[in-house]
Amino acid sequence: MSDTFVSGAPHWTWFIIPYFFIGGLAGGAYFLAAILEWFGRADDRPVVRTGYEVAAIGALVSGNAVTMLLATPTFLNAYARRVSPEDFGSLRYVIAGAEKLPERIALAFEDHFGIRPLEGYGCTECSPVVAVNRGDFRAAQFRQVGAKRGSIGHPLPGISVRIIDPETREPRAFGQAGLLLVRGPNVMQGYLGRPEKTAEVLVGGWYNTGDIATVDEDGFLRITDRLSRFSKIGGEMVPHIRVEEILQELAEATEQVFAVTSVPDEKKGERLIVLHTLPEETLQACIERFAKADLPVLWKPRPDQFHQIPNLPYLGTGKLDLRRLRELALELSRQA
Repeated sequence: MSDTFVSGAPHWTWFIIPYFFIGGLAGGAYFLAAILEWFGRADDRPVVRTGYEVAAIGALVSGNAVTMLLATPTFLNAYARRVSPEDFGSLRYVIAGAEKLPERIALAFEDHFGIRPLEGYGCTECSPVVAVNRGDFRAAQFRQVGAKRGSIGHPLPGISVRIIDPETREPRAFGQAGLLLVRGPNVMQGYLGRPEKTAEVLVGGWYNTGDIATVDEDGFLRITDRLSRFSKIGGEMVPHIRVEEILQELAEATEQVFAVTSVPDEKKGERLIVLHTLPEETLQACIERFAKADLPVLWKPRPDQFHQIPNLPYLGTGKLDLRRLRELALELSRQA
């Protein structure tokens, strides 16, 4: 991270990530501080406190002249709605992690504050950062692109990645989605006392992230879905996240109002369930537009598979609580 964000000017960094989440622990508690000290950059000041009170964040960033902000997309969405642009005027970098950064949140944040969030990616087993977007490198008659919309950027220095077919394990071509593998000094040695679990995810030094990704000819990675967030319906793999994104676009919602999960189905193996927080009249208009979307039939849940709930369940990290989503789906399916 130090190599990736060297700018010649000191940074005061604020981490809005819980300590029980690896990004918050590694970043806020010791990661940046240790790296910056190692490289002798004494002017950089990591702020290792974490805070979740949206109303207070603006004053804290402004009062401390914070230049780099690391947070989850859920938090960034809240700041775009409740923090004044002037309070974030000192920021030079905003980095989003822990979950996929939806384009609607990135645009809302950029429109409000005038700074585009840079999406990064990591996982606990990789200590945790694997890849991140960064600012362009510019010089006379030269420009190296550091970020692409919708991507998670380039791997950090010293880290290698591979995209393979989940079933055949063969390498995928540029632009083809496949299973993301990671290798480097950041990858764990294994799970403590769990050799069988370790053998499932570590093969030849390559860590199986369980994420589906693509890499383009410029080396930019994109996460398209999580392998665990696919349903096998009638023999076809259906991506939950993609269905969510389309529903969100059709609803023109700036915050997440849909969550897709699945329940067992006797005929097709599984069927999609959509949990939402929309009013009934808004939902019906969205369902009508969704029915006309250019998608495979198996990707389109029936209208009676949409269930309203008061709030979508989230973990303390800001990620959707997928286990609770499935429990709610099962409960509502039985009642229907």
